[in-house]
Amino acid sequence: MQFTLTDLASIAQIVGAVAVIVSLVYVAIQVKSNSIAVRSGSGNAANVAVQSWYLELGANQQASDLYIKAMTSDEPLAKEEEFQFIVLTHALMLAFQNSYFLATERTIDTDLREAMTVPIMAVKDLPGLQRYWRQRRNYFLPGFATYVDGLLARPPIDTLDVYRAPEAAAATPTVS
Repeated sequence: MQFTLTDLASIAQIVGAVAVIVSLVYVAIQVKSNSIAVRSGSGNAANVAVQSWYLELGANQQASDLYIKAMTSDEPLAKEEEFQFIVLTHALMLAFQNSYFLATERTIDTDLREAMTVPIMAVKDLPGLQRYWRQRRNYFLPGFATYVDGLLARPPIDTLDVYRAPEAAAATPTVS
């Protein structure tokens, strides 16, 4: 069977079209795989930022004591201590803002963002957090500030005994 130059050109176009389709499918698979990796990496990085904050605070006795004292104090602490409290809290809130931003960009799942920001609910009624938020709310992205305002308006969740006044913590029954 003899092929004319036109026949060979047509066959080449068909082979080329199939190659383009196969290439597009391959690129689509790679893009999807890359998107999953980016989401996973972003979620992990957001979690690690919050985890690192907790680890650093928990490993530093002076900072931990100061943080509890500031969170439960009705009045601002001494200037230097209050500054340290504000800076510590701001670092955590920036990590929360990052998770909020990543969720709005659909880089992380909103369920992950909710799980990461639930600690706000545990301390929302403490005077230290209220004092911090009153002073620093406008330092954040408007969408995040509104999101936190919504968290602060939700019903409280049970908090750690460490944040309660000693008489309230002693009165709270423990579950075995």
